[in-house]
Amino acid sequence: MSELAAMDVSDLDPERRLITVLGKGGKERRVPYGLPAAQALEAWIASGRPELSAPAPASASKGSADRRSQALFLGVRGGRINVRQVREIVHRATAAVDGVAELSPHGLRHSAATHMVENGADLRQVQEYLGHSTLSSTQIYTHVSLGRLSESYYRAHPRA
Repeated sequence: MSELAAMDVSDLDPERRLITVLGKGGKERRVPYGLPAAQALEAWIASGRPELSAPAPASASKGSADRRSQALFLGVRGGRINVRQVREIVHRATAAVDGVAELSPHGLRHSAATHMVENGADLRQVQEYLGHSTLSSTQIYTHVSLGRLSESYYRAHPRA
């Protein structure tokens, strides 16, 4: 969540559909995003973001005013969105969907990684996508795909 809250407009590369993410320990990585996200970001930047963008308070220093004006996602008062607001937005949005368990931002992250592994993504690619420093942190997602592996084996192997 802190990665999302820290994103600036300049972190986007819309032509390649990549965003630069600053993770723990200042580690930088490039993360791809899909067409629906690209369209939503384009609409947000073109219409919603400028309307919410508020000038920094007079007491703010020049550096913080510049940083605030570059924020990709803004909170209700026009400043950079904070982690608590992100959590509340995700909880509200997932709770509004009938038949879907309420999820946290971390739950969405876990779901995305699980879907990637289940659909054949290499574990090293998922590690890079998530920004994990070690592969062992990413291996928790393999338990889900082992069931699918067994299922595929029994369906496809002639002597299963």
